[in-house]
Amino acid sequence: MNSALTPRKEDLGDAGTVTSRSIAPRPQTTALSPLQLEDRATIYRGNADRREVDAFRELRTQLLSIAEGNFVTLVAPVSRGSGGSFVARNLAASVAFDESRSALLVDCDLRHPSQDRTLKLSASQGGLIDYLEDQESSAESVLYDTGVPRLRLLPAGKSRESGAEYFSSFRMRLLLDSLRSQDPHCHVFLDAPPVRGAPDARILSELADVVVLVAGYGRDTAQAIAQAASNFDPRKFAGVVFNEGV
Repeated sequence: MNSALTPRKEDLGDAGTVTSRSIAPRPQTTALSPLQLEDRATIYRGNADRREVDAFRELRTQLLSIAEGNFVTLVAPVSRGSGGSFVARNLAASVAFDESRSALLVDCDLRHPSQDRTLKLSASQGGLIDYLEDQESSAESVLYDTGVPRLRLLPAGKSRESGAEYFSSFRMRLLLDSLRSQDPHCHVFLDAPPVRGAPDARILSELADVVVLVAGYGRDTAQAIAQAASNFDPRKFAGVVFNEGV
């Protein structure tokens, strides 16, 4: 899967026994206006930039053609600044265009989380790390409505230097299994940290069904892209999205 995307705005910044709890859908708040969505660098159906919207719709169509059910997609940038968070957010939004589907975006970039700030959400109840560290917390308490119909966010929460131990934990696997089982029409998108420099993206790929690599157009070299791609199981690897930064 290869495509070139032109973002209108940069993203901000560069075991044990566990009791499973029901994850109930939250009431949908008032949908954001087109101006608010543009301010959040998020696509919408009536977006004036049809090239951008159509590019994400094409990516969505390709993903749906190669995977079955409510699959988990890992979106991983080659390096910081490649635009991985932008692609993850808007790929999730494009899936939510379909009224028969929903999407959940999970910010897994623990060192430089950005999705809650970009979407202008107050993650007052914490996020992914808070859930993984607190055995008594429920997943429902850290899922946030984004103002985009049928799109929810699980923010990173507390900042951490590394996510390796968290992402390889039993509780992380249980979380994703619970999210998938509660809503068979919900597609989960994991916004990963850069592949280069840390093992987090590779570890996260073990939890995903599909892997999408994001390369900065004119930024990441062919060698860097090839090295990043070699970290993933070829059977899961969907391809490379070339993202043009502003």
